[in-house]
Amino acid sequence: MNSTRHKYYPTVLQAAHLVVLYIFIQTVVDFPLAVLDYYNNTEYLYTPWKKIILGVGSILFILYYGFKRTKNKLLEVFPLRFFNPLILLPIILFFLAAHVILTDINNYVDKLIPPPPWFWELFDKIFESDYGWLGAFLKVAIIAPVIEELIFRGIIMHGFMRNYPKFLAVFFSALLFALFHLNPWQFPATFVLGLLLGWIMVRTRNIVLCILGHAINNFLVLLSITYWGEIHTYPVMLMNRPDLLYTCGLVIVFSLLLIFLLSMKRHKNVEAGK
Repeated sequence: MNSTRHKYYPTVLQAAHLVVLYIFIQTVVDFPLAVLDYYNNTEYLYTPWKKIILGVGSILFILYYGFKRTKNKLLEVFPLRFFNPLILLPIILFFLAAHVILTDINNYVDKLIPPPPWFWELFDKIFESDYGWLGAFLKVAIIAPVIEELIFRGIIMHGFMRNYPKFLAVFFSALLFALFHLNPWQFPATFVLGLLLGWIMVRTRNIVLCILGHAINNFLVLLSITYWGEIHTYPVMLMNRPDLLYTCGLVIVFSLLLIFLLSMKRHKNVEAGK
């Protein structure tokens, strides 16, 4: 008697649909406002009230829609199991080193596919805010990590870890995460971030740790953009480039090893609790 394996929500296609739906909801409002601004020389697209209403509304809808379709308990979809707080230290080290290497990779991608000027204008707006640097910090290092982790390492990874081998669950979630940002010139960085956060979710089953890791990454990016000139005068950044990249590679390996060791006991408990 043939039997087919039950697929839990979401599968890869269902997760892609969820991400596209989220983008579509935002576009439905953004596009007509952009056209209105273009022809009337207004700025409705960037008004605070629009950002709040659209942002909160679309987020709540996607989270409710995705969570309901999982047909599972809240703490199963968004797990909050204990983690060793020391694990944050190697996560910080990983991002510090990875950003150096990813800068070279992103520069190489820029040479292969030169980004148009209008793209960088849109990209810069991500780090702008109506409330200065603090507003940018809240948007980039707090709001974005919470929202994106609840969707990608919460709803999406919840289904992927039940439907696929762990490696594929991490890989597919990272790929969707990178594609979601609609930024081919930053694809390597977002893909690496997605891989690390997916692996952390598999190891610890803690959505808060994923949020913190995401927030650390975004905060470091914000700092690097804000203090670009000062950072590149530090002695470590003045090292010979091959030596610097080699050192960063060692730091990345060391950081991953520490993350693995610090999550080992928790990972065994997670596996035993399946």
